[in-house]
Amino acid sequence: MRVEDPRLVTGAGRFAADWNLPGQLHAHFVRSDRAHAEIVSLETGAARKHPGVRAIFTGADAVRAGYTKPMHTLAFPGKGGMQTRAPERPALAHGKVRFVGEALAMVVADTAAAAQDAAELIEVQYRELAPVIAPEQALASGAPQLHESVPGNLSLEAEAGDAAAVEAAFARAAHVTRLKVEVTRVAPNPMEPRACLVAHEPQDDSYTFHVCMQGVTTLRRQMSVYTGVAEDRMRFVAHDVGGGFGQRTPAYPEYCALMLAAKDTGRPVKWVSTRSEGIACDTHGRANIIDGALALDRDGRFLGMRLDWVNDMGSYLSPASQGHVRNTSTCMTGVYRIPALYASYRVALTNTNPVSAYRGAGRPDVAYAIERLVSRAAAELGIDTAELRRRNFIPPEAFPYKTPTGSTYEYADLPGVLEKALKLADWRGYPKRRARSEKTGKLRGIGIATVIENTGAGQAAKDEVELELDARGHVTVHTVSKSQGHGHETTLAMIVADALGIPRERVAVRQCGEDRQHRLQGNHTGGSRSTVGAGSVCHIAARKLIEHCRGLAALELGVEPSQVDYAKGAFRSRESKRAVKLGELAGTGPVSVVGEGKFGSTFPNGCHIAEVEIDPGTGAAQIASYCAVDDIGTVINHAIVEGQLHGGVVMGAGQIFGEHVVYDLESGQLMTGSFMDYCMPRAGMVRAIRGAEHPTPSKVSPLGVKGVGESGCTGSLPALANAVADALRPLGVAHLDMPLTPAKIWHAVRDARKGGN
Repeated sequence: MRVEDPRLVTGAGRFAADWNLPGQLHAHFVRSDRAHAEIVSLETGAARKHPGVRAIFTGADAVRAGYTKPMHTLAFPGKGGMQTRAPERPALAHGKVRFVGEALAMVVADTAAAAQDAAELIEVQYRELAPVIAPEQALASGAPQLHESVPGNLSLEAEAGDAAAVEAAFARAAHVTRLKVEVTRVAPNPMEPRACLVAHEPQDDSYTFHVCMQGVTTLRRQMSVYTGVAEDRMRFVAHDVGGGFGQRTPAYPEYCALMLAAKDTGRPVKWVSTRSEGIACDTHGRANIIDGALALDRDGRFLGMRLDWVNDMGSYLSPASQGHVRNTSTCMTGVYRIPALYASYRVALTNTNPVSAYRGAGRPDVAYAIERLVSRAAAELGIDTAELRRRNFIPPEAFPYKTPTGSTYEYADLPGVLEKALKLADWRGYPKRRARSEKTGKLRGIGIATVIENTGAGQAAKDEVELELDARGHVTVHTVSKSQGHGHETTLAMIVADALGIPRERVAVRQCGEDRQHRLQGNHTGGSRSTVGAGSVCHIAARKLIEHCRGLAALELGVEPSQVDYAKGAFRSRESKRAVKLGELAGTGPVSVVGEGKFGSTFPNGCHIAEVEIDPGTGAAQIASYCAVDDIGTVINHAIVEGQLHGGVVMGAGQIFGEHVVYDLESGQLMTGSFMDYCMPRAGMVRAIRGAEHPTPSKVSPLGVKGVGESGCTGSLPALANAVADALRPLGVAHLDMPLTPAKIWHAVRDARKGGN
């Protein structure tokens, strides 16, 4: 059992909406019901007179405060030296609204109900403007323009790799496979809706935030850039966080608006999002269109690959948007030796909610594009899909492997992972299972994906962890990373307890403590980096604590430190056999040490194999089998690894078979604004997952860990899509884009059979 579980399963957790402060007020946001319009007038008179209303804020207040320029991370030169065109985004819309759900006013009242009632009295007059929803249309000549500062709605055009080398590879290719795919826009929908409570302290002009977050350092930096308030004037408090998936990373404009209200009213101001606000306004994920081509020689060897991306960023750039370009180019070669690679990127702005990091942040997208291409190539050439992969793997002796796009992969046993997965999935027995399905009138398909991803590296200068030893012999671990359900309180405690040789019950983990968050550096939790970063430093700090206490023990024992041995929480003199326990060394006060480390990327990899069975009469696809073999390096806690893998696989299955944020192309209205329309994965979608580990320890981390948080969805997206494609291929169905809903599959089957007749 995880340390966190008794608290969470008994309802004793404390989430952002549970925090309250004396004298607090409540906020409600007025949101645009238009996708693109000028704000002609905003009448607040009646709302200000409503009982309980204390203040109303609009875009003019945000502009006056200077809360207009959020941070973005596309801070690298694009094609031809192009610099990113980043539009301003006032914390409350000013002059224009650019997507349905954009906040344009905030009512602050004594109660949440009074604020909501008053908000309905605000009258907004708009001058309608034509919206543009599809990113390729947004980039077309004559498209409606969202921002004067972003001509052509093109925020950035970038490239990676060698275009000339790819052209040469395609020129000599015996076969070229082409496939254009869409990785659809999705809403993260974490279990806990977003919430924030802000208090202002006039004495030092500081702010305290009670907010759901993924770690203090990234959010604090982004909030400081957005508002101009110094980082040392911001404190963040979070206890439990109900899911993250990247959605908790950005500095949202609502948080900045709450800062305005707290300072102006002199009272804490609280806001709790509704689920419909979350679907419409929490940053979305994915939203990429990839036009790919793979060149092969006569033996089925890969010669070159080209991927042309259109990245839909929504109406504004999110502070966590770089993964859509950087992560996809880092792993563009996948697990294959492809001599020539080239990718182009066009970052488009559309009249939709901004897109940001979402579990994997580009890694599942590039894995999907590559693995769909490889399976399609195998079908076109009549080669077994596993054999084509085996033939093109980066061989073990080639590691560390420098990719054509500049990454360096650490060691991986790709053939070993594949063979273990094929055995686990009974690859050879598949034809018999397919024949049994055919006898019952079902279509059966098998799909495989062999994937790799970059994890671990962060933007902080280093990761720091402080260990504090008390007189009981208990150790408190202080870190600035933050769990959103990952089990950090268990994993980090295990690492420290194992290094110190003491029971895990004597180690407690404190995340983002107010008294440490300005003293410690480190990365937030995201990109599967916490165990690689904070976990590795926990091990380093524990070893440092032993060495620090060895000197104290030597003084106590009256010997040289070199004569003192340590084991299981006690120091012993080799000569006198006397011993002193850890806790005894903290008798006059706590003993603390700070460990630090800087770590690059690790590269977890794996092979996922799925089978689906389709009822052609209804189009419903059922996952008949799912097997996953992953190399995530050293495993600290097997149960947590399984939980992360299962959650990621189901998340990928949800996107493949149902999840999809849909906007009306003409009006820009959100068509999937509730769970009545937005299809979330259900518990029975993936009934059983057979998993196995094939670890090759990382040399980046002293623990040998590689990260596991995104492995499930990175592998499941292409594996499941390939399985459906395999089932439909005998009918002549060439390609279907996700989501593969029953209706979409049924129509494809019907049309294929009509064409066959």
